[in-house]
Order: sequence, then structure tokens, then C-alpha cells
Amino acid sequence: MKKVLTLVLALALTLGCALGASAEEESYTIGICQLVQHDALDAATDGFMDAVTEALGDRVTFDVQNASGDSNTCATIVNSFVSQGVDLIMANATAALQAAATATYDIPILGTSVTEYGVALDIPDFDGVTGYNVSGTSDLAPLDEQAAMLMELFPDAQTVGMLYCSAEPNSVYQVQVVTETLEAAGIECEDFAFSDSNDLAAVASAACEYSDVIYVPTDNTAAASTGIIDGVCRPAGVPVIAGEEGICSGCGVATLSISYYDLGVATGEMAVRILVDGEDITAMPIEYAPTFTKKYNPEICEELGVEIPEDYVAIG
Repeated sequence: MKKVLTLVLALALTLGCALGASAEEESYTIGICQLVQHDALDAATDGFMDAVTEALGDRVTFDVQNASGDSNTCATIVNSFVSQGVDLIMANATAALQAAATATYDIPILGTSVTEYGVALDIPDFDGVTGYNVSGTSDLAPLDEQAAMLMELFPDAQTVGMLYCSAEPNSVYQVQVVTETLEAAGIECEDFAFSDSNDLAAVASAACEYSDVIYVPTDNTAAASTGIIDGVCRPAGVPVIAGEEGICSGCGVATLSISYYDLGVATGEMAVRILVDGEDITAMPIEYAPTFTKKYNPEICEELGVEIPEDYVAIG
């Protein structure tokens, strides 16, 4: 009997070691769908890949696809990931997240650079956990503090134009919140929504005619078209408060922003917990950036004569 038990234990130990080695050597494929190429989203993707690579080394393969700003292309990309049977999908920006969430209910999906998941995924009374195969990180900066920044820099402003893409639901959400805050302080606000980059110049011109200051939320179409916005607003002498640093560096005077690279790193760490540690994505709460920084664009501020307090950090 002792010999039998010894043999059984030896076999169990051998099997356990083999399984452990197999788990350690397991490889993964991650599909990355990025809505459009611009500095903020690029930084988030880089941070994600760096964090996962640091943990898994050459045991992870990335399939990185860019949709060039087209939501239909996002759907094509994520459907190809599903067909390939990737181990996880990283969806960078709202349209990519929406496409992924529609494409699969089985493969874990992590979003990043998504402002408000409840809005993006149409979840009423969202409490921070989706309850299904979607989680991720949010790039939402405190919108009331962005409104306060606008009032701090431009205390005499009476009219603020809200310039955003109507096709991005998270942009609509941000504009609503900032508008409520500004109007509560007695400042008039008007929406100037463009459908895509083709009508942006005309809409921006109308916004300049109305506005003392323009607010541009975290908006991927705007981020990819800052040259158009700057080409209209700066010659008109109308300053832009931006929702994130990438937009601010292209056309704004100031922003309260986050590090998109760090946001990507946090998303990558979530991916490792799912793939390696077996954490249940259905119970993983959305994570938010821990810190925010007041930043300004020295070139545009100087040209427009905007005075910046000492606690702001120069971009660049």
C-alpha cells in the first residue's frame, strides 16, 4: 500500500509540475483595434503593449489594426479578431469598444480612451461594472474642473461655444456636463456639432462668431483634425479650452488632462490579470486615471495674449 501511495504521489507531483510549466509557457494573442491615429490614442496603445510585454515577454503576440476613424472598419477589424479566436481584444476609443462589444460575448474586451462606459454601451444607471465580458479604463477628466479652468483663465467670458463631433456619444456627454456647470455660473453656451472633418471648418467658423471661448471635449475626430480647428480659431483670436493634451497641443490654450500612456499601462495590467491570473472580467470595475495635470500651450497662449497661472505645466 505504501508503494502504491508513493507512486500516486509521484505521478501527481510530476503532473502538477508539467501543468505548471505548461501554464508558465502558455502564449497569448491580443487583437488591438484603435479607432484613429493621433497622439493620445497612440500613447494608450503603446502603454498597453509595454505593460503586457513586460509581464509576458515573447509569450504575447499583438495584432494591431487602425480603423482610420471609420466605425464600420472597427466592426470589420474586431470581427476578424473573433474569427481568429484571439485571447483578448483591446478596443482603443468608443467606436472600437462598441464594435467589439457587438462582435463577441465570449472573448474578454478591455476598452481604453473611453470617457463614459455607461453612455458608450448604453447601460442605464451604470455602477462601474458592466457584468459581462467588457471592462477597461476611462479617460474622463473631472469635467467640473475643466469648466472651472475655463472660468479661471477667462473670467470675463460670457459666451462659450461647444465644438464637438455629433457622432461621438461620449463627446455629447462631456458637453452636457460642462454646459450645465458653466450655465449655473451665468455663462451662455451654444452647441456647435460637426458630423466629420468635412464640415468642421464651417462649424468652427460659426462657433468663433458666437464665442468668447470655445470648449472642445475629449473627441477623437477633433483630435485628428486639430489643424483645421487651429486654422480657424487662432486667426479669429478665439481661445480653445481642450479636453485632453493632444487636442490642446494642436489647437488649444489649456487643458486639464491625463497621461494616455499611463492609462494604457493600467489597461495592460488589467489584461495580464485576466489572461494569467484568471480574474473574472465580468466583475472588474472600470478604472480611472489617478492624477490630472493643468497644462498649457505656450505658443498659442503667447500669440493670443493669454496669461497662465504658475501652477500650469507647459506642453512640449
